[in-house]
Amino acid sequence: MIYLSHTLNMILLYIIFTVYIVAVNFYAVTLLKSQKDEYGDDEKPVGDGKIILTAILGGALAIYVSMFVMRYRLKNLLFMILMPVVAVLNIWFFYQAFRSGFTFFIIG
Repeated sequence: MIYLSHTLNMILLYIIFTVYIVAVNFYAVTLLKSQKDEYGDDEKPVGDGKIILTAILGGALAIYVSMFVMRYRLKNLLFMILMPVVAVLNIWFFYQAFRSGFTFFIIG
């Protein structure tokens, strides 16, 4: 009975983490789209804090792909270098989390 409960908890944790990844990436795409709609192709200064924070939280790959699909902010050297690096780190972290069974979340 205890093993079944542990298995259900692990499945629930996998589902929650997968939904989190999908939600952050969806938010990243909508954030970039809303900034493009608001500012267009003008070179106005735009707060990059939300984009960078969203990338660090797991949406870097979606931001990087969306930049090319929407042809938005491609001249920004910071994004063109930072997003692929953060995307690789995100993918590595997600892979390690799924492979380890989220044991780094277990305390005691």
